[in-house]
Amino acid sequence: MTAGAAHPERPRAVCVMDPVAAELVLPADLRERLAGLVRLDPAPAGSGPAGALGDAEILVSGWGCPRLTAEVLAEAPRLRLVAHAAGSVRSLVGDAVWERGIAVSSAADANAGPVVSCTVALITLAARRTLTLAAGYAGGWPDFPSRSGADRLTVGIIGASRIGRRVVAELVGSDADYRVLLYDPYITDEEARRLGARRVELAELCRRSAVVSVHAPLLPETTGLLDATMLALIPDGGALVNTARGAIVDTGALTAECASGRLEAYLDVTAPEPLPPGHPLLSLPNVLVTPHMAGAQGSEVRRLGEYAVAEVARWVAGEPLLGEVPREALPRLA
Repeated sequence: MTAGAAHPERPRAVCVMDPVAAELVLPADLRERLAGLVRLDPAPAGSGPAGALGDAEILVSGWGCPRLTAEVLAEAPRLRLVAHAAGSVRSLVGDAVWERGIAVSSAADANAGPVVSCTVALITLAARRTLTLAAGYAGGWPDFPSRSGADRLTVGIIGASRIGRRVVAELVGSDADYRVLLYDPYITDEEARRLGARRVELAELCRRSAVVSVHAPLLPETTGLLDATMLALIPDGGALVNTARGAIVDTGALTAECASGRLEAYLDVTAPEPLPPGHPLLSLPNVLVTPHMAGAQGSEVRRLGEYAVAEVARWVAGEPLLGEVPREALPRLA
């Protein structure tokens, strides 16, 4: 249901997510707000949705909610809305949900802001070759590395995703005066120009970019997209930033490039995740590995709950959902 008649009676709703996550995503004030819109079960169910859903019309899901299979949905005959208080719904919903006519909303927009901010910060550090300089500072003033080419540093963005587009906008609008290249097989030259970037093929992007930042979803065609051949095209002294999915990058090939000292890497995601103890990427001075923390953290997490509660309010009022996920978008979701 994207829009339609308002619901005259308050529908029943249930939250299914990890109880610890629920305390962060839906603190008391948000649960009170939600309870003013619906008949809300008093506590989140973390053991699984089959028994919890019952006659609920609305599911507020989050981290820890099991997948909504056909078997689960058979136990929820009245379910009409899934309001996901987290980012991707890829692991949560499938064709069975849309075949039932259930609307799906994601708080991915609320989660995107922190990822964009973190990514732009990492690109800024990479543009300055921060890890290389920091490693050299232990023995006194380091030799400040320089990059050949034009004054404008070129950043290559892989994937015109929700986050990729916002990163482009931040870079184009910054004082750093970046030149932005964009690779995405689903975008046109004109769309890229409107974003402020130039669309190129992947090999050209790698060859011309001092910093390459990954924003594609993990799909069969993107798994290992940045392999040894593509990584070798990145100029000496270049950097890779990945806040998307680790398996898009060939870990072995990246390890070899970083171990040689040729490239820096700023990685919020890896493959496998986490890396095993003792993995070279964890100790190389030109590599920063963080524990998949670019998304909403700390006080930012309540933004996800706020977004989901607002979506429930829209649905109850018969208004369009801002974060609706159409069925056709599912194959390309992160």
